[in-house]
Amino acid sequence: MKIVFFGTPQFAVPTLEKLLNTPELEVVAVVTQPDKPRGRGKQLVPSPVKTVAINHNLPVWQPSRIKKDTETLTQLQAVDADAFVVIAYGQILSQKILDMPKLGCINVHGSILPKYRGAAPIQWCICDGETQTGITTMLMDAGMDTGAMLLTGTTPIGLLDNAHDVAGRLATIGADLLVETLLKLERGEIAGIPQDNTAATYASLIKKEDYHLNWSQNAIAIHNKIRGLYPNCVTSFRNQSLKIMATLPLGSAYWHQLPPDLQKLEHKIVDISTLSGKVGEIVSITKGVGGIVQTGDGLLLLREVQLAGKRPQSGWDFVNGMRLKVGEVLG
Repeated sequence: MKIVFFGTPQFAVPTLEKLLNTPELEVVAVVTQPDKPRGRGKQLVPSPVKTVAINHNLPVWQPSRIKKDTETLTQLQAVDADAFVVIAYGQILSQKILDMPKLGCINVHGSILPKYRGAAPIQWCICDGETQTGITTMLMDAGMDTGAMLLTGTTPIGLLDNAHDVAGRLATIGADLLVETLLKLERGEIAGIPQDNTAATYASLIKKEDYHLNWSQNAIAIHNKIRGLYPNCVTSFRNQSLKIMATLPLGSAYWHQLPPDLQKLEHKIVDISTLSGKVGEIVSITKGVGGIVQTGDGLLLLREVQLAGKRPQSGWDFVNGMRLKVGEVLG
C-alpha cells in the first residue's frame, strides 16, 4: 500500500514510525506544518514528524495553506496513493484532497468518537473527569471529525494521569490501531460505521484564558483542569505567576485510587476535617509533602509547582524555598 502521511507533533510520531516498520506499507511522502520559530533566537525548528521523515529520506511537503497550494495538490495527485493517513496534522483538508486516494483518508483521532470531536480531545476529556478515553480510526469527510468510524482502542484514565501521560499511551495505541485498520481496509474486512451525531461532544481549541485557575471551583474540578491542561495552569502568588503542575484532592473518596506510595500520605496529613479557610488559602503544611489549599469545596495538596523563570519543583521544596506560611493566599 502506498501511503501519504499527514502529521505534525510528537503525538503523530509513533504512528509514522509504525508505518515505516510495516513491510506491507510504503510511506511515499510526508505532509507537515511549516517550520516554526522557537526560543530566544527565533530559529526555525522542524516539526517532530518532519525530523523523522528526513531521517528516513522521505519527501517532505510543508504548505502553509494546503487547500490553496497548487504545487502540493499536484504532487499529492501524482503519487497515486492508496490512502492518506492524517493524525494531528493541523490543517483542514479540502474535499478535493479527501477524494484523491483509492481507499480514502484515514484519520487517527484521540477520543472514542463521537465524543470529543475537535482540536483538543485528550485535554478536555481529562478536564471533564472522564475515567476512560481512547483512539478512533475513521474515514474522513468534510465535517469536523464526523466521518464513519473504523476501529476503536481504549485506555483508562487514572486520578493522577495528566494529558502528557494519556497522550503517550494513546499515541502507541493509535499506531497499532492504524496499521490494523489499513490492512483490514485493503482486504475488505472492515467498513465504516456512521457516527451517532446526537451523542457528539466537542473539544474546542484551548485558549490562553483557559489556563487560569479559579480556586472557588471545587477541588476535583480544579485538579482535573490542572492535569488536563498540563503543564500550563497558572495562578498568582506574592504578585508573581505560579504554575500549578500537579495536585492531589484530599478525602476518603480518593485514597483508594492512589498508588501505594501516595496512599501512605493519608496517615501523614492532619485530620482534614479540622481544616478550613477562605478560597485559595494555604490552610496547612505537611512536613516533607507540601501545602494544602482550600478550594470552593474541598482541599488540594500542591504536589508540583513552577515559579516564573524557575524550574519545576516539588510541593515541599516550594514550601521550603519560599518559606510558605499557613494563611497565605493563592490567586
